[in-house]
Amino acid sequence: MAGSRAERIDGPLRRVSRLCAAMLFLVLGHITLVQAFGSQTLNADRRNERRLITRFDHQRGDILTYDGTPIATSRPTGGGPYLYRRVYPDGEVYAAVTGHMSLHRSTGIEQARDAVLSGEDPKVKVRSLVRDGEVEGADVRLTIRDRVQRAAYEALRATGLAGAVVAIDPATGAVLALASYPSYDPNALTTFDAEQLAETSERLARDPSQPLLNRALNQLYPPGSTFKLVTAAAALASGEYTPSALVDAPTRLRLPGTRTVLRNAGGLGCGDARPTLTYAFQVSCNTAFANIGLQLGQDLLRDQAEAFGFNAPDLAIPLVATASRYPRTMDRPQTALSAIGHHDSRVTPLMVAMLSAAVADSGVLMRPYLVAEVRLPDGSVVDRADPVVYRKALSPAVAKDLATMMTAVPRPGSSGGSPFVPEAARTADSKVAPGIDDHALITAFAPADAPEVAVGVVLERPGSRADAVSAIVHQVILAALE
Repeated sequence: MAGSRAERIDGPLRRVSRLCAAMLFLVLGHITLVQAFGSQTLNADRRNERRLITRFDHQRGDILTYDGTPIATSRPTGGGPYLYRRVYPDGEVYAAVTGHMSLHRSTGIEQARDAVLSGEDPKVKVRSLVRDGEVEGADVRLTIRDRVQRAAYEALRATGLAGAVVAIDPATGAVLALASYPSYDPNALTTFDAEQLAETSERLARDPSQPLLNRALNQLYPPGSTFKLVTAAAALASGEYTPSALVDAPTRLRLPGTRTVLRNAGGLGCGDARPTLTYAFQVSCNTAFANIGLQLGQDLLRDQAEAFGFNAPDLAIPLVATASRYPRTMDRPQTALSAIGHHDSRVTPLMVAMLSAAVADSGVLMRPYLVAEVRLPDGSVVDRADPVVYRKALSPAVAKDLATMMTAVPRPGSSGGSPFVPEAARTADSKVAPGIDDHALITAFAPADAPEVAVGVVLERPGSRADAVSAIVHQVILAALE
């Protein structure tokens, strides 16, 4: 009797014990899964205060210009829980490059090179642990030249107009200046006061001038007549044109199958309506280049545009650049318009500079890059950039012809130019929309006979001050050649 009663009691106990064992197994399994596979997600969660404290508990590496000027550094706060705060000397001048590091997010180089700056990169971590026994951030030395960057930013700011400047060493692809205006002060976003940070972030995001937008890399503009450089390159590469070839350039050109009539700037004629290709390029003759586009066809134009880097989604310097675009399919009227930089073609200021960089380097377009090297605090180099070819955009012969054609282009407003710095350029006004002022663009390189710098400038809706792009280019070139 007692045995059967014990069996009746033991049965439920066994079932309960099995259930408890299964639940314990599930709990242990879940903990294991979280620790093994979910730790990264938990660490990245913005609500994880420990992650934030760890992020600011040691000195982060500096961001330096090529000249060695610190443009982002860490300074002690004097008390916890956050021991270091990020500081940006001359923040607005370099904001398009450095970005910022706030409590919850990073942008610019702060984001793109976060692993080495924080010391989490395996190469940096191992070497710093071996040397000092603790994790240290590495310094990132950029290709930016301080005087060139300042010249670019100050020239933009002096206009009071939104725009961007990019300067490149055509022989290497090193970015010498990358400026966007209006800008913002990254220091305003490094506060540890969460409420103040939210207010500042919202104010900047709502600002109609878009100071957080990196116009140099991420804003697209109609290329206007700067695209005639691409059309001229396609024409010369086709073998059907030479610089001295005569081209059809009527005062009015009716686009095929439409009632749309294309005119030259100011409704003027283009020479005797049969100018040379060089003359048509120099005076930016719309009807001549639209006719060339019709003769070449959209495929040849697209091939040449893509040889310069249009439609390429992979360009990071290491900041990610929005892809400049050339339409995939067009009818004949659209092809004619695209040949003069109208229709749906779009460029970033970076691409505007890259056009001249390819011509300046005998048709070879080097991959643009911003980071020259990464160094540990003791000065030892962890990583160093090696210039690499990005595109072979042109043959050396075509590049030479284009360089000659660009050198003879008249540039209104360039009276400040120096005879000791011959410049090659192509200016443009690009249509935004009916009733809205055009943007002003220029692509240039210098010296014309031995190029050391290629520059792209865009000013948004400058109205009567469109000639300011030439003055900006000249100031940047002088700074680069000092």
